[in-house]
Amino acid sequence: MSWRDLYCGELRTEHIGKRVTAAGWVDTRRDHGGLVFIDLRDHTGKLQLVINPERAAEAQQAAHEIRNEFVVQAEGEVVARAPEAVNPNLPTGEVEIQVDTLRILSRSTPLPFQLDEENVDETIRLRYRWLDMRRDRMQHNFRVSHTAIAGMRRQMDALNFVDVWTPSMTRGTPEGARDFLVPVRLQPGKFFALAQSPQLFKQLCMVGGIDRYYQIATCWRDEDLRADRQFEFRQLDLEMAFVEREDVLDVMEQAVVAAFEAVGREAPSRPFERISFDESMARYGNDRPDRRFGMEIQDATNLTRNSEFGVFKNAPTVRYIVAPKAFSRAELGRLEDLAKEWGAKGLAYIVVDESGEVRSPIAKFLSERELGAFEAPSGSTILFGAGDEAAVARVLGLLRLHLGRELDLIDTEKNDFHWILDFPLFEQDEETGQWTFLHHPFTAPMPGQETWDESNPEGVRGQHYDLIWNGWELGSGSIRIHDVELQERVFRTMGLTDDEAQSKFGFLLEALAMGAPPHGGFAMGIERFVAQLAGEPDIRQVVAFPKVSSGADPLTGAPTPMPNEILRELGIQAIATETSSSR
Repeated sequence: MSWRDLYCGELRTEHIGKRVTAAGWVDTRRDHGGLVFIDLRDHTGKLQLVINPERAAEAQQAAHEIRNEFVVQAEGEVVARAPEAVNPNLPTGEVEIQVDTLRILSRSTPLPFQLDEENVDETIRLRYRWLDMRRDRMQHNFRVSHTAIAGMRRQMDALNFVDVWTPSMTRGTPEGARDFLVPVRLQPGKFFALAQSPQLFKQLCMVGGIDRYYQIATCWRDEDLRADRQFEFRQLDLEMAFVEREDVLDVMEQAVVAAFEAVGREAPSRPFERISFDESMARYGNDRPDRRFGMEIQDATNLTRNSEFGVFKNAPTVRYIVAPKAFSRAELGRLEDLAKEWGAKGLAYIVVDESGEVRSPIAKFLSERELGAFEAPSGSTILFGAGDEAAVARVLGLLRLHLGRELDLIDTEKNDFHWILDFPLFEQDEETGQWTFLHHPFTAPMPGQETWDESNPEGVRGQHYDLIWNGWELGSGSIRIHDVELQERVFRTMGLTDDEAQSKFGFLLEALAMGAPPHGGFAMGIERFVAQLAGEPDIRQVVAFPKVSSGADPLTGAPTPMPNEILRELGIQAIATETSSSR
């Protein structure tokens, strides 16, 4: 028995006169008295079934029982539609099937929402994800994901990479997020950690002579869920031996281009622009800039060293942006409230109205030289940040992004790929004062910076690089440390004793001491990349069964409590807090 001869979206005029069998979901049913019309749908599209009681009385009887989302099979003759009945909006719109046999294969209960219904609450969509997945949008997204990944795999194969599977359960290591832990029944009280990434395993592959490793790796991180984050996600993970930074960047650019070409999109031009971390922070206020609009941050620190406006004169850093709108006082008040939420003490401004007149409470404290240097066109507003450099960058960077969206400045047709390079190797924890890694502790310093003051490594730069697409960080990578003494120096700088380093990373140090080649790699978030490729605002729209922001799974109801007898067997005890128990 054949369930179907062709997919619904494949029916064409060349099939006229042939007998075919089609199967799919009922998209719509229209009863015109005697004749019944059914639009039959699968992932390829729709075709029209016509049930004529004079031709097929039994089929008409079955058609009267049919409702939306029933699964049916139809057999009949393909005929041309009457000229006035042609549907130019469908590839199958010139033909239809005159049905002789109609079978109901599966019935559907009343639906919680209609597939063509707009603005369905996302929790409802995820609760009934199997229904949501039938929609054109979701079908498109999943196939974009498949096609893009297939293109990447072909490119990696062409570049002689070897697909190596690495464990998901491993030892917990500090990589920037909390681990998900897995209790072990055979060793009560002990836990595996679900791998945040295959970082150490792929480095060990290099020591093991694999030379070029990759995989589409599943990773787990216990962190707050956002538009670009899920507990579990995939990444294109790769590592290469005997390479320098540019070699890794070149491979990643080739993988991106291959994915674009696979889905039929115009690929971005190579090489992607390179921007230093310092330049990105100074011009855009963050290390993943959205450059699809201007309004770059400008520096006024030197200009205001002798200013009569004390806030500017005494601030370590003074910077500003020029917004292309003359804001009202109410609008400026709202912007100041946002700036304070982001850590600013206030928001100084100069409004240049449409006539060129200046309106500002600080203008009287500024010299003509200062006002002239802050030159802005009529109908604009200069917004200032003053304070320590990091805080000013953060506030103006967030303000720039907010206004870019609010003023509709972003060129949504543009695809901007670029690399951010030359990150600091270490950063200081604001609470403890302890130095820690900025990327991860296995990143190599820039050539010539292999020694530093271990009590104060400020200024040491690492061979770390991020790939940015339209303001989204797609992934990170670095040239790794392959010298065991240098790796131990990094651990000491982070405050680890030799015993602690051996306890946490002894297997890595042992491997590096047995002939490790120079190596580097990269990991790109698949869901982030595909979401951008599909034009989606968040990665939940390209994940088959995602979690919501609370960390719950509306479809299965997970996470759920476990019976005490299971917990006892694992050697653990659950202590429910008031917050968790009330959810």
